[in-house]
Amino acid sequence: MTFPDYFQHSDVVHLAKDLLGKYVFTQIDGQIAGGMITETEAYRGTGDRASHAFGGRRTRRNEMMYAKGGVAYVYLCYGMHYMLNFVTNEKEIPDAILIRAIAPTHGEELMLKRTGKTRCIPEMTIGPGKVCKALGITLLQNGTPLNSDTLWVEDRGILVPKEQIVAGPRVGVAYAKEDALLPWRFQMKQ
Repeated sequence: MTFPDYFQHSDVVHLAKDLLGKYVFTQIDGQIAGGMITETEAYRGTGDRASHAFGGRRTRRNEMMYAKGGVAYVYLCYGMHYMLNFVTNEKEIPDAILIRAIAPTHGEELMLKRTGKTRCIPEMTIGPGKVCKALGITLLQNGTPLNSDTLWVEDRGILVPKEQIVAGPRVGVAYAKEDALLPWRFQMKQ
């Protein structure tokens, strides 16, 4: 992974698959937490009805999607869950990848505290809102470069074989009609 070129790739669907097996970390208040990315969803710019940028929509909330690839797009969903996306592609092309799940590898005790759990269980970080809660991500990380001291992505050389990747429709975007059925959600087989 060559930063930032990696995130400026023009195929967001390819990147969403390729991010499986990569690691994401945060360092908040001097404490590090993170893990391996195990589930993602791709959102392809202005032509994707499920994208916040569909039809060229541009708001204060989604403005970060139009940034040059390699920054975080964080938003609040339903007024209570933060969602972490990686912005991809060139500036003004609003592609993004939602990080739906991670397997914790660092800072497990901190993640337990943040999530109110008593032991590490897979469900603790399965779901985009749970990922953000465990990693301590809020709107403060919106626009943060993905190679910063507070939020970063690492490639540790893990290649997930194609047969270990399950593709399916995206979650929670039924309003997008046929675009909701696109197989742009990727997860590693358990």
